[in-house]
Amino acid sequence: MDKLSENRLETRFSDAKPLYTDSEAQIEANRCLFCYDAPCIKACPTGIDIPAFIKKIATGNIRGAAKTIFEANLLGVSTARVCPVETLCAGACVYNDYDKRPIQIGRLQRYATNRALKMEKQSGRKLFTPKKKTGKKVALIGAGPASLACAAYLTLEGVEPVLFEVGNLPGGLNTTGIAPYKLQATEALQEVEWLLQFGIGIKTGVTVGKDIQLQELLRDFDAVFIGAGLGKDKLPGIPGETGSGRWGATELITKIKTDSGFIVPDEVQQVLVIGGGNTAIDIARELAMLGVPEVNILYRRTEAEMPGYAHELESARKHGVRLQECIVPKEVEESSNGRLVLTVENKNNGKLEKFESDWLVYAIGQEKHAARLSKEIEVNDKGWIVVDEATRRTSHPKIYAGGDCINGGKEVVNAVADGREAAKAMLREWSGE
Repeated sequence: MDKLSENRLETRFSDAKPLYTDSEAQIEANRCLFCYDAPCIKACPTGIDIPAFIKKIATGNIRGAAKTIFEANLLGVSTARVCPVETLCAGACVYNDYDKRPIQIGRLQRYATNRALKMEKQSGRKLFTPKKKTGKKVALIGAGPASLACAAYLTLEGVEPVLFEVGNLPGGLNTTGIAPYKLQATEALQEVEWLLQFGIGIKTGVTVGKDIQLQELLRDFDAVFIGAGLGKDKLPGIPGETGSGRWGATELITKIKTDSGFIVPDEVQQVLVIGGGNTAIDIARELAMLGVPEVNILYRRTEAEMPGYAHELESARKHGVRLQECIVPKEVEESSNGRLVLTVENKNNGKLEKFESDWLVYAIGQEKHAARLSKEIEVNDKGWIVVDEATRRTSHPKIYAGGDCINGGKEVVNAVADGREAAKAMLREWSGE
């Protein structure tokens, strides 16, 4: 926390879905039908018993509600805020079948977890107490949601986990990459601090393969978990793609969230964002909310084919973001007045067109660097680490993996599920069950 300055651009953003008051939470919880064989549970990658925790909120059992959440998802604080509930649990709510507003599951989860952790801090009565040490040790590469979840479930069972993080801040994309109107870096780090107090060790500023070798970890630990996520932003491979005013989307989001000296200059009046995923939509919306008058997303296919969520694009449009469909970038040049000129092909008519802007942002994916850790680890043709679906074990018997490095970039909740299942698999193997 002491590595973050208060003077960060992300602090200008207000909360898109504010924390419920006690009355609001009670009213919303009592709308729930507590379905048998609830579809919302099936839609949750971590399988939280959603009707059970909501019923506990309705009866005033906030601590019990939080424990129900955390037992399935120890990163329940952040996932309550960053999950695309519109396409997961709330999207599966039966109220949608009756054209009624679905239960606001994410906001109720946030209410229960926030209130319970506040109660824990005030009373000193812990929600969870780690078991006696077993003597087992696990090294975890990366300190993002997958590694944190794996480490947390292990340490509660008496295992000693140690996180090895290349950066100076733990938390992964929760800290550096989530849109600040959903979750700010300080809030992500508060969750990390709560998890670390279970007894998780952490070493920051450590690059596996440089500062310490994978073989050393395999020698000194009983297992290794890879939760290293993805690498640098990809570039489109066109002439003039690098230089002043050209940004990778995740690099720019990190600047907004964590860099106290970073600003968006007043002279930045037009920005082009290349891409069609949620990262492209997020950075476009962030720049528009920071006051950039004109922000355009350029996507190579149609809106219907965009991988980004429709509800996220709709929200971005409310802030003035515009989408240009069927646009393929070809070349970047600088005009005589220092502005960027992007030549594109319009696939609708096959003609070349030019767009001027002050900044150009690439949001077309990230490098898969975790696949380079060892030749003994099988990767597929996409560069993702191949794992057993049930255990998250890789082709190396002592190495497990989870998160973006095995799926190319899904949700935080998927990473949590990966970490949890890997931890369970390790525990089963060691216990002989």
